[in-house]
Amino acid sequence: MEFIPMSVLQQEALVGGYGVPAFCVWNAETIEAVLRTAEAMKAPVILMNGPGEFGLLAPAPMGAVAHTLARRYNVRAALHLDHGDSLEMVDACLDAGYTSVMLDYSLRPIQENVEALQRVVAKAHPRGVTVEGELGTLGQVGDVTVEGGKTTTLTDPEVAAHFVEATGIDTLAVSIGNAHGIYTTLPHLDFERLAKIHKAVSIPLVLHGGSGTPPADLQRAISLGIAKINVATELITAMRKSLLDQWERGKNLWAPIAQAVAIEAMIPVLEKWLRLTGAAGRA
Repeated sequence: MEFIPMSVLQQEALVGGYGVPAFCVWNAETIEAVLRTAEAMKAPVILMNGPGEFGLLAPAPMGAVAHTLARRYNVRAALHLDHGDSLEMVDACLDAGYTSVMLDYSLRPIQENVEALQRVVAKAHPRGVTVEGELGTLGQVGDVTVEGGKTTTLTDPEVAAHFVEATGIDTLAVSIGNAHGIYTTLPHLDFERLAKIHKAVSIPLVLHGGSGTPPADLQRAISLGIAKINVATELITAMRKSLLDQWERGKNLWAPIAQAVAIEAMIPVLEKWLRLTGAAGRA
């Protein structure tokens, strides 16, 4: 199938009371693994990549590969730019056929964040492309992920209402105690804050740093407007562990074979998150 706007998947999730996982992908093999698993589980899914992956494949070839593979699977899916760090990167992804783009200026002054997102919305909406913004900043747990910073600033519900109205974005990434990476201790998500944000804005919300979130917390977050959950570090960790295990045992030293085995090690993670979010069986 062809990729569809991410906002369509999110709105369906809000109505259905489930979330749609967004999985980090960075080459043809990981893209196919996600699409194959989603098709088998009859689940909607979001494929995402960004600055951390574009060193391997730039937006144009990444988009071309993703679109080619998507047509081979019966999956309701979106292709998303995650944590885009410049307007030029957003433009490149729009030209590459992404159906959702995120410009992350959350570390910049709020007015700069607003004005930049206004420009993105003006370019993306005429193409039917979803726009994600972020308000508040997410910290980083450990050194596994390239995303996040050293500090965290929580999303202010009142500011969020003005931010959404001023920018015209379709979905908002929130900071409520979540972080990028694998949690070393259980996260303390501020559900009272999330409830206020959900009441203040009328658009779907996004939980970054999904990896390691306790299932009960995940379900509660979904009930309070979270319609997209980003999962990256758990996938990277599964693949890295497989590669290290293979090479330490002196097995599969031929890189293509080792990579194929490592990608299969990601499948249980994909299946787990499609079940945890309630997306399985929804497509």
